[in-house]
Amino acid sequence: MFVCVHNAGRSQMAAAWLSHLAGDSIEVRSAGSAPADQVNPAAMEAMAEVGIDIAAQSPKILTTDVVKESDVVITMGCGDACPIFPGTRYEDWELVDPAGKGVAEVRPVRGEIRTRVKELIASLLPRNAPAAPSGLGG
Repeated sequence: MFVCVHNAGRSQMAAAWLSHLAGDSIEVRSAGSAPADQVNPAAMEAMAEVGIDIAAQSPKILTTDVVKESDVVITMGCGDACPIFPGTRYEDWELVDPAGKGVAEVRPVRGEIRTRVKELIASLLPRNAPAAPSGLGG
């Protein structure tokens, strides 16, 4: 789960990167503590430049239930608005807020989010994990 204040820029881009890079192997959610009316147009344009369409997305309100149902919660400047539950992995990503910025200023944020999402995927779906036993005796 990706959480930022408005669920219009950073968390939307992170959710889109995770869906794009991990496919169906990881369930993706995003929300905001004070959701905006629409996704940031500069974030939409920046993601469209890399072939990812987030125009159909809409900011969603952060609820206690959706946090409780998440195994990993990535916060991006939402302060104390995100509830904390034992057993849930939390990370805080300090990223520039794209609110009010043009696409040129959003591109570096998009790139940093992509890098962090790739690291997150590697931590959740390790490529070198031991293979499951085949069940065949020998």
